[in-house]
Amino acid sequence: MAVRKLSLDDFLEEEHYALIGIHCVIEDYRLAFLINKTLDIKLKRRLVDVTNPSLNSSYALFEWFDEKQLTTYHLVANTCKVQQNNLQQQSNSLFGEDSSGATNFYLLPEFKKVNYLLKIQTEFHNKEKIILNNILRIPQVVTAYSIDADALKSKDNLIFN
Repeated sequence: MAVRKLSLDDFLEEEHYALIGIHCVIEDYRLAFLINKTLDIKLKRRLVDVTNPSLNSSYALFEWFDEKQLTTYHLVANTCKVQQNNLQQQSNSLFGEDSSGATNFYLLPEFKKVNYLLKIQTEFHNKEKIILNNILRIPQVVTAYSIDADALKSKDNLIFN
């Protein structure tokens, strides 16, 4: 009797999307406003941020679905700064001061210098260059560039549903 093997890969389609890395130092809500104005879209902050419970980190997430062009936009912060307080008495300290510090966590650790990521899910692939050129025209954006999503090691972090 012949043995047949079914693979889940035959039934699951990979999600195709464009990913743009944005370098800028402004706040996330300000960048979302400027992108809305430049691209004529309506990014809104989601009630629930992207979280990583193991690292105790959360990343701001803005999204918008364009019904006319069937395109979903996600703007997400790549960095999260977490305050850590250690109230241990240090042996080097004369007064036993508390040592508190901040640790940075990254949604995509491969791109630590990227401040924000714009994920564009669409069927039209030629739209990415137009969007990238418009983002580069924003004066507060230092630089922006396309990121190859297939080469990412941590692309599971970009699943927002």
